[in-house]
Order: sequence, then C-alpha cells, then structure tokens
Amino acid sequence: MTLIQLYQERAEDFKQRAEALQRRYEKFGFVRLASFIIAIIILILVYNFHPFAGIIATIFFLATFYRLVQWHQRLLHEKQIEEALALINQRELAFMQDDFQAFADGKEFIDPSHPNSIDMDIFGPYSFFQYANRTTTSMGKKRLAEYLTTVADKPEILARQEAIAELQNQLEWRQKFQAHGMTTEDAPEHITQLKKWLAQPDFILSNPKYKAALIFAPILSFIGLFVWIFYWPWYFSIWFFLAAFYMLRTTLDLVNQTHVQTTKAGKTLAYYAYLIEHLEDKHFQSDKLQSLSSALDTNAKKASDRLKRLSYIIHQLNLRYNAFVIILNIFTLWDLQWVLRLEKWKSAQRDDLPQWFSALAEFEALLSFATVYYNRPGWVFPEITEQALFDGTSLGHPLIAPKERVANDIQIPTAGHIKLVTGSNMAGKSTFLRTVGLNIVLAMAGAPVCAEKLRLPVLELYSSMRTQDALHESTSSFYAELKRLKIIIEAVEEKENVFFLMDEILKGTNSNDRHTGSKALITQLIKSKGSGIIATHDLELGAMAESANGAIENLCIEVAVENGKLIFDYKIKPGVSQSFNATLLMREMGIRV
Repeated sequence: MTLIQLYQERAEDFKQRAEALQRRYEKFGFVRLASFIIAIIILILVYNFHPFAGIIATIFFLATFYRLVQWHQRLLHEKQIEEALALINQRELAFMQDDFQAFADGKEFIDPSHPNSIDMDIFGPYSFFQYANRTTTSMGKKRLAEYLTTVADKPEILARQEAIAELQNQLEWRQKFQAHGMTTEDAPEHITQLKKWLAQPDFILSNPKYKAALIFAPILSFIGLFVWIFYWPWYFSIWFFLAAFYMLRTTLDLVNQTHVQTTKAGKTLAYYAYLIEHLEDKHFQSDKLQSLSSALDTNAKKASDRLKRLSYIIHQLNLRYNAFVIILNIFTLWDLQWVLRLEKWKSAQRDDLPQWFSALAEFEALLSFATVYYNRPGWVFPEITEQALFDGTSLGHPLIAPKERVANDIQIPTAGHIKLVTGSNMAGKSTFLRTVGLNIVLAMAGAPVCAEKLRLPVLELYSSMRTQDALHESTSSFYAELKRLKIIIEAVEEKENVFFLMDEILKGTNSNDRHTGSKALITQLIKSKGSGIIATHDLELGAMAESANGAIENLCIEVAVENGKLIFDYKIKPGVSQSFNATLLMREMGIRV
C-alpha cells in the first residue's frame, strides 16, 4: 500500500467513525433530556410523599445527572478526536500530492536580519516551515521555528536524529497526539499571563494574618447568620460580617490581578493535560525522548495530573463571575480560598511548569520532522563530521515536488574555498544555491535532508540573495546588499564554521564596478578562509580560478536550444557557462531584438 492509499483509507475510516459518534451523541442528548424531565416528575411525587425522601432523591438525581453529563461530554470529545484524525489524514494526503497549504506558514517568525531565513524560504507561504509544521500549540510552533533558525551543536544534532528516527514509523501515536492538540483552544497571550503570575510574589501564603482570617472570618459570618435568625435584628448581627467584608475589600486588587493572569489559561491547561498525558503513557528508547519524558514526571507526580489540578482551581476561581458568588464570599471567602490554593500550587510547581511547557514544545518540533521523514522515506540523516568538507550526493531541493526535482552532487571544502556558478537566465543557479542552503539548515536542525547522502561539519549559514530596499531606513537595495555583505565578511573573519551563499553580488551598480568589486570581495573571502558558493552572470570572474591555486572552482548550469526552444536540465557541470538565452527569452516576450 502506498502512502497515498494509506492516507485515503485512514481519512475515510476516521470520517465514518466520527459520523457514527455524532449519531450516538445526538441520541444520547435526547436520552439526557428525557431523563431530566422524568426525574423532575419523580422528585415532585417523592416530595409529596415525604420531604426528607425528596432531599435524598434530589441528591441521588443530581449525582446521577452529573455522571450523564460527563458521559455525554466524553462522547463529544471522542467525536472531536475522530474528526481531527480524519482531517489530519486528509491534509497528509494533500501533502503527498504536493499541496501543503493547509499548515500554518510561520510568517510571524519572518526576520529580515536573520543570516539566512529569508533567502532559504524558511517562513511564509510555500516555505519549509509550512512544509514541515505539524505543531498544534503556539509554544510548539515557536520551538519548531527555533530549530530552523538556530544551529545546534553536534551532540544535540545527533540526539535529535535518534529521536526523529524513533518517532518516524509511530503513525498512530503521532496522529493521536496531533488530534488531541487540534482540539486545544491555544492562545499564547493566556500562557504569557500565566507565566507572569508565576513570577508574582504570593500575598496570602506569605501573610499569617490573611491565613488566620481565612479561618476565623467565615466562622464569624456563620455566627452572625445564626444570631440574625434566632436572636438579634440584622443591624446588630451585621457586625459579625465585617471581618469578611474587610478581607474582601482590602485584597480585591490583588485578587483581581491574580484572576486576570490566570482566568483565560484554565481551559488551555486542561487541553495541555491531554497532550502531556498522551506523552506520559508512551515508553521511549532514545536518550532525548527519555529525557523529555522524565521532565514530565518530577517527584513521582505526573505533570498531566498537576495541570488538571491547576485548571480545576482556576475554574473554581472563575465562579466569581457568577452574581451569587457574593454569598459564598461572605460565608467562605471563596475568592481568597481559591487564590490560596493557587499560591500553594505555584509554590510546589513554580519551577516545573516552564519545564513541562518546554518538553511539550520540544516533542511537537520533533514530531513535525518525524512526519516529514515518514512522508519522505528517501531522505537521509546527514553524517556530522569533524572534516572541513561538504559532500552531498543527489542533493535535491526539499520544497520541489519529487517528480519534478533535479538532484545534483556537490563537494566543497568548508575552509578557504569558493565555487563560482555561472549560467544563463532561468538555468537554476538560485535554486541550486537554495538546495544547498536549505539542506544545511535541516542538517543543523537535526532533521533528515533531501539527499541520497550528505556529510558535513557543523556550519553557520549566511546568505545574500534577496536584498531589498528599506524605505523606513532610507536604504537603497544596493546599500542594503552592502550591509549584508559586511555582515558575511565579519562572520567569516570572526568564526571558523561559516558557509555563505551569494547570488549576483553587487547587482545594483554598473558592470565595471560590479566586476571590480566582486573580484575584491572574492579575494578577501579567500584570504579569510571563507567558504561558500557564489552564483553570477559575470563570466569574466571565471578567470580567477587560474591563479587561485585550487581555492576557486568554476561550475556551470547550461541551457540547450533546440528548434528555437530552451531546454533546461538544471544539472551542475564543471567549467564556465557557454550558453546565452537572454535575447531568445526577450523575443519570446515580444521584444524586437
């Protein structure tokens, strides 16, 4: 069975299950309504028979009806999971047919100042982030973006490779985790507020007077109620309630601050608990996954249970929205009781919560790469070496559809060597640069690469390909390119593991200046032991290889003309390009040349 057939079958199967659960959910709704009506009738009859029997029957009815509501809600959740699984497989089916637009593209992470992410199409529409992203939480999305924009060290790269390889074929488990995430109401601002609350000092737990008042103020309120009913008028009894009123008034601002910082996170935390519980139930083999899993089980207590507890406490504090909670506040100091529980929870788990979130985000990033690896089983993990050599066999561009992708072999020393790539318009020079660059990004993220084989050291990738003018800085595109080149030169001179990609350098000036400036730049980069690939139309730069003692090598991508038509093969060959196609392309556009 092919992956396309597998995803088709799974999508249809989960769709049918969801429809069956929907029918059960609707039938159960009618049963629940009928049960409520029948129970009310029975309660009326029982109360007429004996009031005490009516009270007992009411308690039994409420407990039973609560269970019915729970079963009904569980049925709804199961239906939502099956619907999510159907949607997941529909999206993966589209992915296998080269359509990945259903996934979030991470455009919020676009950073023009990053060394390579703009040029390598890391974020935005049709980007690699969109290609790989299977995260469902905001923190998971952010972690995946960090993977793609930060160079990991060799041990971390190898640890990620091992983890991704373990997760690759666990399709059921991966998709179930993703389905739980898709039912999550995730809002990053709510988690941000929650983290602010973690950093706030306690105001009840650290104050013995407040803690004593939580015991004695309710006792005085109940005494006042008793006295009011049986002995004195209300204007005498009200004195007993002053302690509760005083506590509520003096702590109102602090309670409001705590409530604002936690109120919206309650439901999100409940859903996070589902995700973490799914992780806790799994036994892993790789060191990285075991380490992440152990972070969710500190002090022999499951993170999911403690998150559910926090969600429950926040839910109880949210009852202050109810108009009748004033009664609970007078007789129990309801708001303060639950703020105290929040503070106790925070005191016990203050350091654990960020750790749980970090582990959850890490899992999501790894699961995203594992899904790509499952869908593209021909990709491989690169070998990270200490040798200063980039050696790729059948290197392809990850974002080009497999049936259209053209692969190339490339070998380049990563210290003091430059490949000059020449070729005519539309020959594929820029795509070749991005092929090399994007695979370096994936290798440094610990992900599989689109190649038959790849060996390379740890590299920091810098690029200058899509420089644009910046009107808000009164910067022309040429000056923006110069600034970019300056950053690359400084990186090459200050670091040992820099690899650069440049496309048509100094294209914003006249041909004489461009040629002179390009020669000077290449000479400086070679002297600084820089290594990388430069694509250019300036064929005269090819002459530099003759006197470079092997530090410069010429490569080209040729275009053939047959019967007045351009034939592109996109294959890298040694030498300087001898083909020209600008005039032919201009004629095809209707320009008389």
